[in-house]
Amino acid sequence: MKALVILSGGQDSTTCLFWALKKYGVGNVCALGYDYNQRHKAELNCARSICDEQNVPFSIMSLPIFHKLSNNSLTNLNLSVDTEKPENAPPNTLVEGRNILFLTYAAIYAKARDIKILVAGMSESDFSGYPDCRDIFVKACNISLNLGMDFPFVVETPLMWLTKAKVWELAYKLDVLDIIRDKTLTCYNGVYGGQGCNGCPACLLRNKGYEEFLALQKSRS
Repeated sequence: MKALVILSGGQDSTTCLFWALKKYGVGNVCALGYDYNQRHKAELNCARSICDEQNVPFSIMSLPIFHKLSNNSLTNLNLSVDTEKPENAPPNTLVEGRNILFLTYAAIYAKARDIKILVAGMSESDFSGYPDCRDIFVKACNISLNLGMDFPFVVETPLMWLTKAKVWELAYKLDVLDIIRDKTLTCYNGVYGGQGCNGCPACLLRNKGYEEFLALQKSRS
């Protein structure tokens, strides 16, 4: 069985890459990244480097239209990234429709290569106000892709019910903790290495999860 991983180069999708490699084996996994003029585009360099190291075929698809469709701080560099989620509204890092398009283009790419498994890093447990990270969305999108393309896709989201601490723990169990910690880029401001900028929501969530993971490991020792 072959699998296509939607890979950004961040913590979650890279953990999914190694999860897929363990489940389906090297030689049966490829990855697809998206360049949508995101402010943290350097994440794709991380994805490319990791795939090269793991002998995983990696392609990048250009989707430069997002900045024309909605106003968000990931594609509008003149807009500051929200440091906190506004009350009764999603954060301004929400790129409307992003995962709908990501899954759709991934499905088109996969079908042409007779790949039925799509792996994505959405998570509902650490929900940040992104409606397209919910399990119900993924399931609905999976059905729509199968019907619209007459192909038996299975969208797998191994992180859906994991907190960030549990995502770190999964990386540890997959024996890739150092890779995820040191070679991925999660920061919305594109700061690579260490704790990133340690100010944007992505860094705060990632770093808080890492501290909780370390505390959990310490309690077990």
